[in-house]
Amino acid sequence: MFNAKSLLDNLTGGQGVQGLTEKARQTWDGQSNLGKGAIAGGLLGLLFTGGGRRLLGTGAKVGASALIGGLAYQAYQDWKKGKDPAAPAQAALPSPEGTVFLPTDLAAANDLAGRVLQAMVSAAKADGHVTPDERSRIDEALQKMGLEAEAEALIKAELDAPVDVRRIAGLARGPEEAAEIYAASLLVVDEQSLEEKGYLAMLAAALNLEDGLVQHLHAKAASVG
Repeated sequence: MFNAKSLLDNLTGGQGVQGLTEKARQTWDGQSNLGKGAIAGGLLGLLFTGGGRRLLGTGAKVGASALIGGLAYQAYQDWKKGKDPAAPAQAALPSPEGTVFLPTDLAAANDLAGRVLQAMVSAAKADGHVTPDERSRIDEALQKMGLEAEAEALIKAELDAPVDVRRIAGLARGPEEAAEIYAASLLVVDEQSLEEKGYLAMLAAALNLEDGLVQHLHAKAASVG
């Protein structure tokens, strides 16, 4: 399998983000008003339109794996302890390293990152507005980003797949991963979009997430960025 964790971490990791973002800008020749449906400039554009910009909030300090894992870990722990979702968040997300949310085993971490990436791509296209012309530009952008063949194939397969929250929910291998997949999806969508808000509601139901946990996840996501 391709190095999914490295790709995921590069979404928020300092020079990695700058380099990939520059490639995205070059691909789109300075066009700025691309919209969520266009999934602009390859994977970065896809994730960093709308709500996905929250992923950049701690970009210089932590990779996306730790950011998403830490968010889900804190929300899950606070929910289990019966804390109020409206209570002030910690100054920094706790490190999830060594937990189910961020395994130290490289193979396990890479496997989880690949499934999280799938969930993020699915969520980012949840508004359903990808025209053939936009898809052609996306494919061109992905080629220019120089991704590994397997990474590009995974992204394209997810873009081609029908929106199916049950299939995405099936990526989770336990309640902790369910929370993490929801957290990753939440960071990508634009919650002002009715379509994407509906997608999140259906995903939460498919993941069997309790309302209290969902509230904690939203509260933690709101504090990012």
